[in-house]
Amino acid sequence: MEKGSSFGKAMSRYVLPGIILQSVLIGGGYATGREIVEYGAKYGAMGWLSGFASFIGFSLMAILSFEMVRLFKLYDFKSLLKSLIGPFYRLFDVVYIMLMLIIIAVMSSATGAIVEQMTGLNYWVGVSVITVVVGILNFYGEKIIACFESVGTVLLYIGYISFSALVIFQGSGHISQVMNTGDISFTPDVTVLSALWTGILYVGYNLVVFPASFFTIKEQTNTRQSVIGGLIAGLLMTIPWFMTYFAIMAFYPDTSVLAAPVPWLVMMTADKAPSWLFLFFGLVMGWTLIETATGMIHAMLGRIDKGLADSGRPAMARSRRAVLTIAILAASAVLAKFGIIDLIAKGYNALSYAIIVLLLVPLLTVGLYKIVKREREIRKSEETVETEEPSVAVHM
Repeated sequence: MEKGSSFGKAMSRYVLPGIILQSVLIGGGYATGREIVEYGAKYGAMGWLSGFASFIGFSLMAILSFEMVRLFKLYDFKSLLKSLIGPFYRLFDVVYIMLMLIIIAVMSSATGAIVEQMTGLNYWVGVSVITVVVGILNFYGEKIIACFESVGTVLLYIGYISFSALVIFQGSGHISQVMNTGDISFTPDVTVLSALWTGILYVGYNLVVFPASFFTIKEQTNTRQSVIGGLIAGLLMTIPWFMTYFAIMAFYPDTSVLAAPVPWLVMMTADKAPSWLFLFFGLVMGWTLIETATGMIHAMLGRIDKGLADSGRPAMARSRRAVLTIAILAASAVLAKFGIIDLIAKGYNALSYAIIVLLLVPLLTVGLYKIVKREREIRKSEETVETEEPSVAVHM
């Protein structure tokens, strides 16, 4: 029992935050493959630099946000942003809502189209089923969400390994050719700095997924757990990026893949994937939308509850949480009709800069300063207690 309990605590402290982040990110960031084209793969042989910058950025932001949340018990993004940027936290609310709607819209558009293409069911059938499931998950709250997304991570990695293995194995020769020749023909004007900056932009807009993990930080008790947990989160968030990147390199610079709304479907069709893998891909797509939508909306609901608590009012009832969840999903479904490519190319880039200004830069400056100051205060307090204990013993 003790071993099981220790293992469970270790998972909660080191791995669960990364699982939640990866689960929320993977839907908006990896499931279609479109985002990886826009944020790295279009650069061909230099695209891995964007992925490397993303790994460093995700890891660093995870470590800082975990430690900030742990030290100051800031388990919702209103509290964190107020600590970092004061009254300007309301601007983050606006940006968060806009990005949440766009990210969920991207997934709604892709999932509805894939369900229609693979099963013949109407576009809105897939979107409606997923809307109901997300509403149910947010009705039941944190425990069921953590369980659902932990199971989902296993399923998703099985899926991505399967998709990637098929495409990379069959296209390994072309991948080698692209990398060895330094092929950047799709975007010949790319530079090292622009590739790295693209990775930072990718981290920037995806920082909106971080609040979804804050409830898991309640289990962390020291800096070591924040650092290791942050590095694990960085890995979990970036491994699927590189899987998708190398799969796309198997077709680089083919415009039928690089210009496709859902590059994964084109790649698997070209490689004559078995029918079961297409069905599994559809299941994974649906699951990723559920995870992304659930995580982002749960963080928003936590923000609303915090605002209610600050004004002396009770938290929202479960039924109200479910209704609000469905309303958000319905708005995203309408927005999805604008199309995936336009949503990603225009919406993501514009809002990335806002998130960098409102969260990334404050975390690296104000956040780091407050973390160092707080940890020094804790160490000084512990040293004071240690020096006082012998004198207390003498008086006794």
